[in-house]
Amino acid sequence: MLVASKETFGKTVGFVVAVCLVCAALVSVSAVQLKPLQIANKKLDKQTKILETAGLLETAGKDIDGTYKQFVEAKLIDLSTGQFIEGDAEGFDERRDARDPSKSVVPADDIAGLSRRANNAVVYIVRDGAGAVDTIILPIVGAGLWDLMFGYVGLESDLNTVKSLVYSDHKETPGLGAEILNPKWKALWPGKKLFDDQNNIAVTIVKGGAKEGDVHGVDGLSGATLTSQGVERTLHFWLGNEGYGPFITNYRAGGLN
Repeated sequence: MLVASKETFGKTVGFVVAVCLVCAALVSVSAVQLKPLQIANKKLDKQTKILETAGLLETAGKDIDGTYKQFVEAKLIDLSTGQFIEGDAEGFDERRDARDPSKSVVPADDIAGLSRRANNAVVYIVRDGAGAVDTIILPIVGAGLWDLMFGYVGLESDLNTVKSLVYSDHKETPGLGAEILNPKWKALWPGKKLFDDQNNIAVTIVKGGAKEGDVHGVDGLSGATLTSQGVERTLHFWLGNEGYGPFITNYRAGGLN
């Protein structure tokens, strides 16, 4: 004698829906609970990159947050005027502001491939143990081969001599454009001059290698011409009038405290 199955299509669908709801709830709860950790990790990663740019990463050891707070001061600036402004410098999000038409502009000469540039930016003033300015770090962003590349350029107090160039976020090809992270390539930057004697932007990425004694030239990345060009164009944009140009002028003239 056959026994009729108690399973129905409706019960099956109900079971599947119940499982989906439970899974969705678990994912939502996990996302909420993990958000503070994600924010903390993002902050730590940014501090690490800034300390690396300042040459303080080895000094920091495991105390990244403490070293950052001891030596680094984040200052918000209005890019159009180059003046310091009030605001939450540590909480500033360039990517968020660049997507907001009310907080960004379309560059007149978008050589960095940004589409939009945030109205404000953050500069990082790094002082030595005696309180004197040791390094000024400028965040930069510009197009590479596949997407925007985000990084930091660390400068001596003359705002001309490079201490370091550190990229923090990119999608370049491993073994090619991703060589912007190679310590050997990063070691080519310290001591390079961004501007010439007439204060024109002179830094350049040289395909085939810069000549010995070239204070403005840095070797291009082998097999990554577009990434190399992206680095050069990024620097030229951010050192110009639509980037940190007004800030650099004000700082050199002693117009900023």
